[in-house]
Amino acid sequence: MPIEIIPAIIAKNFTGLKEKIKKVEPYVKWVHIDVMDGNFVPNFTWNKPEELKYYDPGVFLEAHLMIREPEKYVEDWIEAGIKRIIFHIEATSDPKRVIKICRERKVEVGVAINPVTPLNAIEDLIKTGWACPPFGKEPEGPYCPNMVLVMANTPGFGGQEFKPETLERIKTLRGLYPHLTIGVDIGMNPKTAKQAVEAGANVIVAGSYILNSDDVEQAIEELKK
Repeated sequence: MPIEIIPAIIAKNFTGLKEKIKKVEPYVKWVHIDVMDGNFVPNFTWNKPEELKYYDPGVFLEAHLMIREPEKYVEDWIEAGIKRIIFHIEATSDPKRVIKICRERKVEVGVAINPVTPLNAIEDLIKTGWACPPFGKEPEGPYCPNMVLVMANTPGFGGQEFKPETLERIKTLRGLYPHLTIGVDIGMNPKTAKQAVEAGANVIVAGSYILNSDDVEQAIEELKK
C-alpha cells in the first residue's frame, strides 16, 4: 500500500489556519485539521466550519474531530467542503451514524482510537476488514471506515512524544486487517514514522515536526524518505 504524509494543523483562528495551510500546500495533497472542543480533550481550537465555505485551498482538507457527539456536527463540516472526516470512537455512542452520514454525503471517514482504548472497541466497525476500502474507493459495507487512525499519545496538544507501545497496536491491526488503511498520529518524525510504517501504518500524520521546521518542504521530504 502506498505511504502518505499528511501535515496536521492546530490553529486558534481562521487566519492562523490559512497561514499554516499555505506553508504546506505546495508539497502535499491533503491537510489534516485538528478540531478540539475543550471538552473531549483539554484544549480548544478553531472550530467554525462555516468559515471554510468560501475558502479554496490548493489541497484537500480532512477534519479530525476531537469533539464529543460528532454526529451532531459532522454535517456542518461536510457542508463546509471537508473531504474526509475523522472522529473518535470514544466520543460517540453511535459511531455507525457518523459513518452513515459520511457515506450518504460521499465523504471519506476514519475512526480514531486513543492509546488507552482497547482495539476491540472498533472491532464491530472493521471486522469485515476486506470490505473497508482504502482511501478513494467505495466501501462494500455501509458502516466500514476508510481508515483507522491510531493515536500514539493522548490527544489534545501538539509536540507530544510517540509512545513505543503504539507499534504493537499497529502490528495487531495490520495482522487482522491486511487491506485496511492505518494511520498514526502524534510524535511523528523520521525515526518514529519509519518504525510506524514497518509496523504496518501507511498514513503518517505529522504536525510539529513539519510546521515547526525552518524548511517545511525539507521536513516533508525527510518524512517521505
